[in-house]
Amino acid sequence: MLFGLSGKIFGLAVALAVGSGVAAQAQSVEEFYSDNTLTMIVSAGPGGASDFFGRQFAPYLSKHLPGNPDIIVMNQPGASGMQAALLLQERGPFDGSTIALLQRNNFYVPIIDEKVKFRPREMHWLGSLNKEFYTVIARTDSPVQTSEDLLTTPLILGATSFNNENRTFAAMMNEIIGTQFDIVTGYDGNAAVGLALERNEVQSRMQTVNSLQSGEAGVMLDEGKINIIAQIGMESASQYPDLKNMIDYVADPEDLAYASFMLSPLAAGRPFAAPAGVPEDRLAALRAAFDAAAADPEFVAEMARLKSDLEPINGDAVQKIVNDLWDTPAPVLEKVKALLTPPK
Repeated sequence: MLFGLSGKIFGLAVALAVGSGVAAQAQSVEEFYSDNTLTMIVSAGPGGASDFFGRQFAPYLSKHLPGNPDIIVMNQPGASGMQAALLLQERGPFDGSTIALLQRNNFYVPIIDEKVKFRPREMHWLGSLNKEFYTVIARTDSPVQTSEDLLTTPLILGATSFNNENRTFAAMMNEIIGTQFDIVTGYDGNAAVGLALERNEVQSRMQTVNSLQSGEAGVMLDEGKINIIAQIGMESASQYPDLKNMIDYVADPEDLAYASFMLSPLAAGRPFAAPAGVPEDRLAALRAAFDAAAADPEFVAEMARLKSDLEPINGDAVQKIVNDLWDTPAPVLEKVKALLTPPK
């Protein structure tokens, strides 16, 4: 099994509100949400980026949802977000009182590992708060200083786990365009990779644009210790319109489909979902509230103050990403499986 997840959740002691049966179904949307607490499951531990986005967003979602319910943020980390996804799918409740901020890998992990029982096509996707964009950064004293150098010169790149995007994107580019990343995995979190870069244990790393603006890499960039060499994505970051995108080097159609499978989920960087079975009127209210909250001027200003970019997309756009992934041809999926299968 690729991701070591059985598809069953054991020992989860979770206190979630249960709908009030037939009587609840007769309630208006406003009555339902004024009488109930909304639980937001966050598929990561406290203090991380997902937790930050969820907690910042919750008051504005409540503001725009009829009935203005209190929102409880409940952290459920584990298995790269899959424990939270399965909790939402299997436990609900399915009455509109529980939603989740999931991980974008939840879209495709069940495609390549049939033992994972999450069914993303059956979820009601509400939208995503931002798009993620990856860059390649390198020390200013490294032998690589341009995107063309990446094609000819070895570069030691630090990464966390084998299946993290900070390894898989580099490994994929080695495979399809001939970059020469010498990838060192096993660092315990992004902070450890950053420390290794600062100590010159590694020469480079994959870095999201958001973390370049507010994380330790941003400090190194301001101090002139690193350069931004290139970006990787199916589209380019608005912050770096002139920065070379490595996808431009991909010419073969099957390789482009392979790259698209791995990179297209970045367009839904922070996806929110409700489980199957939510009544249509409550689902419509959740989606409308999501869109309104994501565009709320106060929320936008607050996130800008905190140096966190917002590029929201709606639930239909997230659903299209999911559907496109599940329509991927078998030969491309074989390449993805090979990329994500650790050597024995």
